[in-house]
Amino acid sequence: MPLSDLLADLLGDIRQPAIVWQAFAIVLCVGAGWGLARLIHRSWLHERAEQGGLLGLGVASFGRVLPPLLALAFLGMAKLVMERYQSVHLLRVALPLLTSMAVIRTVFYLLRRVFARHGPLGAALQTFEKVFALIVWLGVALHLTGVLPDVIRFLEKTTLPVGAHSVSLAELLQGAVSIVVLMMLALWAGAALEERLMGLERVHSSLRVAMARISRAVLILVAVLFSLSLAGLDLTVLSVFGGALGVGLGLGMQRIASNYVSGFIILLERSLTIGDPITLDKYSGKVARINTRYTVLRSTDGTQTLLPNEMLITGVVLNQSVTNRNQRLVTKLVVSYDSDLTEVMALLEAQPKGVARVLEEPAPNVLLNAFVADGYELEVGFWIADPENGGGGPISEVNKKIYALVRAGTIKLGHPTMDTRLLDAHITSLVSRSPQSGAN
Repeated sequence: MPLSDLLADLLGDIRQPAIVWQAFAIVLCVGAGWGLARLIHRSWLHERAEQGGLLGLGVASFGRVLPPLLALAFLGMAKLVMERYQSVHLLRVALPLLTSMAVIRTVFYLLRRVFARHGPLGAALQTFEKVFALIVWLGVALHLTGVLPDVIRFLEKTTLPVGAHSVSLAELLQGAVSIVVLMMLALWAGAALEERLMGLERVHSSLRVAMARISRAVLILVAVLFSLSLAGLDLTVLSVFGGALGVGLGLGMQRIASNYVSGFIILLERSLTIGDPITLDKYSGKVARINTRYTVLRSTDGTQTLLPNEMLITGVVLNQSVTNRNQRLVTKLVVSYDSDLTEVMALLEAQPKGVARVLEEPAPNVLLNAFVADGYELEVGFWIADPENGGGGPISEVNKKIYALVRAGTIKLGHPTMDTRLLDAHITSLVSRSPQSGAN
């Protein structure tokens, strides 16, 4: 509809009482949509979000999508009813405006659920949102002015040569839009499914990660194949690409492919799980995240190491909790030879008891390791059940209790001693041989 005709129809409606009913319907539908969305958000979605699960996914951002969608549904029903009795030119203007708002907010919701789930929006995402909103509003403006059909006909008639065929700009635009939409939906569905799977406490953490990675890869692959078919591309050309990819994997991407395969092996066989304290070569720490290509290892000082998964498969990994999470910690000291060894060992054996994180069973024990020059070398050993939290805290607390016994004089530490009798004899012989002693 040309813009002049639309303005003429609106001016004609202004002179009639029908414009009042249309305006009232718009206000009522928008108010009902926003009010119902607020009620649903408070009474149902917010409750689901607190309980967790898929229904509560993205409640905060979905609350911005629900109001225009409900208002659009109410306004569409109002138009169907009112157009039987009067003209609805004002509603025909309001519907595309409200539709554009709903489309923009829905796309923003999907983008943020995929690319900004755990952090602030990036500059690229903000720029894309602004460009997308501008394109949508431009399409609405073309629709309201009646220019959109002419633009569509121009895109259909303009063709570009692609090999032995020619493709119109409309087909290219349709293919691009279908690819973007399907990929966005696949990424959103993958993110939603991943959060759902990671919330299953009864399933092993490695199996959850593997299922999430595989499901996301399958969704993306299906979206790509389906979007290519919608764009009119022959899928048989992918066989050439597959052959080239196989040659590339065999030559230059062998290590990358090995890391990916190793990642799936680790996830499926559960040799490593998130939270395990491990040591590999000179790297040690707690497994923070297992990706398909690398594993993130967080050390006790907060630094993170990215280990290629191939190293975890081919190397020797010290896992302190693969079958038994209990870990023995030790602290050593040397007591004086003047000490009563039986009494000292009983005192030291009682010190780890009552310290946070120290287990009562297996019970702490004290071992006599060696007889050194300074005294008896004793080893105080005790067990903890959470090695992923490190052992520095319990060892420090046990050492503090031993230090209190040393300060009180209950335990005497060994001190370095030197027997000077041979040195004194050597000095006496040297003095007796000196010329001065002979002259005297």
